[in-house]
Amino acid sequence: MIRIGFGFDTHKLDPVCEFWLGGILIPHIKGATGHSDADTLIHAIIDALLGAAGLRDIGNQFPDTSPEFKGIDSKALLSRTMELISAKGYVIGNIDSTIVLQNPKISGHIPGMIEALTAVMKIGSDQLSIKAKTSEKLGFIGREEGISAYATVLLLKE
Repeated sequence: MIRIGFGFDTHKLDPVCEFWLGGILIPHIKGATGHSDADTLIHAIIDALLGAAGLRDIGNQFPDTSPEFKGIDSKALLSRTMELISAKGYVIGNIDSTIVLQNPKISGHIPGMIEALTAVMKIGSDQLSIKAKTSEKLGFIGREEGISAYATVLLLKE
């Protein structure tokens, strides 16, 4: 059996926050705001994984009203998500993701993101695609007020 999941996340950018993206810290004048470390890419991937496994979404599994998740490293949430999908008998076939961000340019950071995320998910680097796009200076992303990420996941029943 195969299952497909889609995930989306968006966060506001703020000069007082660190910029965690794809499991790595990226030097920038702004970072994403949120209850956890606000790693937009990981959150989109988690939502896709949970959706594919029929486990609702990140807010249901890791509510932002819980002090347990305040400031948490999103890689820890991803690890817990992997435990949840594994318990249902699923493994990852592949993940395709896109980050939409005006600045900073992140293409040079993608190999580090792939390394960090595949280590957590225990998958091969050929199973994770990360792409980066701008919004051509349109909307809140173009004004450098925020970031969005999308992810599609294929799960296979073991």
